[in-house]
Amino acid sequence: MKEEKFQPKGKTIQELSEFLKTLGEPAFRGMQIFQGLYKHKYRTWEEFTNLPKPLRAKLSEYIELADLPVGFHMVSEDGTQKFTFKLEGGKEVEAVWIPRGDGARKTICISSQVGCTLNCSFCATAKLPFQGNLKTWQILDQVLSVERIVGDHATNIVFMGMGEPLHNYFEVMRAATILHHPEAWNLGAKRITISTAGVVPGIHRYIDNKEPFNFAISLNQPDPNTRSEIMDVNEKFGLDKLIEAAERFVRELGRTITFEYVMIPGVNMSDKHIQLLGKIARKVGNCKFNVIPLNTEFFGWTRPSDTMIEDFVTKLKSASRVPVMNRRSPGKEIGGACGMLALSGTNNS
Repeated sequence: MKEEKFQPKGKTIQELSEFLKTLGEPAFRGMQIFQGLYKHKYRTWEEFTNLPKPLRAKLSEYIELADLPVGFHMVSEDGTQKFTFKLEGGKEVEAVWIPRGDGARKTICISSQVGCTLNCSFCATAKLPFQGNLKTWQILDQVLSVERIVGDHATNIVFMGMGEPLHNYFEVMRAATILHHPEAWNLGAKRITISTAGVVPGIHRYIDNKEPFNFAISLNQPDPNTRSEIMDVNEKFGLDKLIEAAERFVRELGRTITFEYVMIPGVNMSDKHIQLLGKIARKVGNCKFNVIPLNTEFFGWTRPSDTMIEDFVTKLKSASRVPVMNRRSPGKEIGGACGMLALSGTNNS
């Protein structure tokens, strides 16, 4: 049986150094490879001019520099771009490039799982079968490939694509740590956001480990009696425990926590819901809301009108006394907006 080649992407500097020792090479070469992969974005060993030629030849025998193959690539009128990446066994995941109009903020929304372990009613990804967790290098390769194809560098990374990041905790945190590393992307911790639908044990693990990255909770329903109707995670980890975890996050880490909220008319936008959200905000303290118009059409649900959104935002600001931002729906027409990642589309690269 053919021996599987070593995959350097997703490895720490120490892991790379240990591998090089097995080849009789000095440990400091691990840092050089790490820098080459992520700081300089080299794709072939010939490009690693920071390494001597004999070592490049040796590495080409032992280490395969493989990219995730790109499936389809779609471009929206607003500049949003959606990508599908092909994995082994016919599996696929998606990532989205989201530039802000003024060009100051360029975000890549990346996936952490193939499909999802949860079943949020409004989310198209939830309709796909769960087919496994992504490895660290597969998470990072989404960023490498998107930046290469669009010809630009991201200012922000959000783990809000396909999957529940806290159900792939180890690989997600390794990827985030490399994105943050000064010899890789060197992104500030506040420019990397980890999101969860409410996996409470994962939140406590996050706090225990004092992870430095931004953190967001997809709340979507503040009524404990009906949250399970749209968020099945609530059946296992109830809203009261979720809010307790959010309180602990703010109290022990001293940072702002973000509540993501998909606005669904007739489901979670009433005055009662606004008052419950205000109560949660006062309880948690240092928090903010990112509200998002519904982008899917399951169960006969419809997207809120601009007037409805404006009214909801105004009332929520008044009730909560915390920042409320309408994230809108960049990339909606190409299926790249929040809740729409379902491997649908055609090649438009």
